[in-house]
Amino acid sequence: MSSIRNAIPQRNHKERAQPRSRAKHGLLEKHKDYVLRARDYHSKQGRLKKMREKAYFRNPDEFYFKMINSKTKEGVHVVERSSVFSGDVMKILKSQDLNYVKVQHDQGEKKIEKIRNELHFIDDTITIQDKIEVENETKEKKSKSSQSQHTIFVETKGAAKKFDAAKYFDTLPELINRKFNRPRIETLEKEVITAADDERLLQKLYKQRISKHKELKARLERQNQLKKVEQELQTQKNLMGKGRRKKVGVDNNGLPIYKWKNERKK
Repeated sequence: MSSIRNAIPQRNHKERAQPRSRAKHGLLEKHKDYVLRARDYHSKQGRLKKMREKAYFRNPDEFYFKMINSKTKEGVHVVERSSVFSGDVMKILKSQDLNYVKVQHDQGEKKIEKIRNELHFIDDTITIQDKIEVENETKEKKSKSSQSQHTIFVETKGAAKKFDAAKYFDTLPELINRKFNRPRIETLEKEVITAADDERLLQKLYKQRISKHKELKARLERQNQLKKVEQELQTQKNLMGKGRRKKVGVDNNGLPIYKWKNERKK
């Protein structure tokens, strides 16, 4: 019979789609979706019914400390993180947090020392470059004062007015005032000018120094924050230990300072 039933062509069942006028409401709910929604609704109604019965038959004299210690936020019970774990577990967690902060603090100190060494090297390089420039300027001034001016003689006054020093010396207009080391255009096309390279090097060094100072400032601020966190974690860890203590004040960072009473060891 099954073979005969399969031989007969059957019409595929097609579920109705959401009408265009209700397309804004999303997909049309099918029967299986309705079943899931109904089961969820009835399960919630059953829980509410049980809660009403417990509230109706409760003992008015009933009391337990969870009523005081527990907290609710917008009708939902909130459990404190410290109350979930025992004291020994919390000590281990605080110790791990403290060790992690110490490692980060030590790594930060090494990076700060490295940045300071790099800044020292950059400052020395800039100082050397500045000394070289000052020496070159001094030499130029001395050469100007000691050497006589370069005088060019022409035949007429009109030629003197039309005289082009850059064209005459075959060099750039920026190098006309030089009494020495005045290269020709042909030489400049073949070789590289070292003065321009020195200027680019100085500009690069100045930019590096500014960026390194910014990084150093940010890392020093981070080290201060890590130091505060380390002190706070150490204080919390000490408070979990034994011994009587009292708060004696507040330090510069705004953190409380505790003093433990000396106890005789047996």
